[in-house]
Amino acid sequence: MRPNCTKRQSVGSVNFKKSRNEKAYLSRSEIHSYMQDIEPFYNWRHLYTAENDPDSPFYGREYSEFEYSNTVYNYFIHPQWDEFGSETLYIKILYADYELEFAIIELIGEWNDAIGNDIMFLKRDIIDELIEQGIKHFILIGENVLNFHASGNDYYEEWFDEIGDGWIVGLNFRDHVIAEFKDYEIDCFILLFSESTNEVPWRNYLPRNLFERINNSMKRLLDA
Repeated sequence: MRPNCTKRQSVGSVNFKKSRNEKAYLSRSEIHSYMQDIEPFYNWRHLYTAENDPDSPFYGREYSEFEYSNTVYNYFIHPQWDEFGSETLYIKILYADYELEFAIIELIGEWNDAIGNDIMFLKRDIIDELIEQGIKHFILIGENVLNFHASGNDYYEEWFDEIGDGWIVGLNFRDHVIAEFKDYEIDCFILLFSESTNEVPWRNYLPRNLFERINNSMKRLLDA
């Protein structure tokens, strides 16, 4: 059943307090200048690494700290990011918990469904595999997604329908990216805790604490 978009968009008002220690957004020009230095968040690596998880799409992948090959806008990106078929968007599964059925995925680059059909690659090659392993709650961290170009919302609706009583949440996407999501009603399926006035200090949480905070907020929203 198609969700009530008006009700679901109100998730952006959930009260996450900013922290003085939370990193502010880099501007797009700053990201271009430091693209090769922006690593996926690494403070949870003692808890989980996708390359060592037999149930991860990236199991067994090896990384170099010195060889740069992937690019966004002709700028090299840090080699710790994972490619999945897109030419401009890269991801990192920061944490997957098969007991609590959630995954946290950080993204970087340009999300381009219009030309690259990025959502098809993301859904078929990454999300479907996680769903098969029982994951039904997805936290997408989007502060380093520089642009988003939509072409429809069919894959997003399919993703939403396949997770039953789960949810998909986007954290800290930029305002112009959020606007594009809303123009194509993708925010009916990805819940946006992400207005610039209400950034979520996700780095201050351990993965399970972050999940519990968001899950409790989702329960309050859906029960309202």
